[in-house]
Amino acid sequence: MCAMNKNIRDFVDRVGQFYSRQYNVPPVTGRLLGYLAVCEPMEQSIAGLAEALLASRSAITNAVNTLERYHLVRRERHAGSRVDLISIDTTGLENNGFAPALYAQQAALAHEGLALLEDAPPARRQALEEIATFAEFLVERIPALLEEWQAKKRTLQQTNKP
Repeated sequence: MCAMNKNIRDFVDRVGQFYSRQYNVPPVTGRLLGYLAVCEPMEQSIAGLAEALLASRSAITNAVNTLERYHLVRRERHAGSRVDLISIDTTGLENNGFAPALYAQQAALAHEGLALLEDAPPARRQALEEIATFAEFLVERIPALLEEWQAKKRTLQQTNKP
């Protein structure tokens, strides 16, 4: 279990507050993500996480389940063990942040709404037009951004090799 000094505890709490505010998840979910980002060892049991974060095992399990759905944590059980080990999974950032199909669906819904408002005044159509345009912009730009990110990530990995 990682020693929880004041600096780590403050960081973990700030991450919890951020994710709670931005993504409407319980603070413990964000705190779990923050803790996994800085803890040593990098893999932690549910019981160890509950103890470190001063939370119930069920709250930690729910947080893990939520973060697993977004591919932000990984749950593994090593051969011969009865304990799941939880670790952060940074590949989820790519899967969640670079998903043009979601923005394409959003644009299609906006266009569907615009079709309903075909004869409406421009002011009434403005919000949907902006949503559609923004979503289409992201659909167009995300593949290039993902490619740039993957190149940067490869460079970072090469730089950090021993």
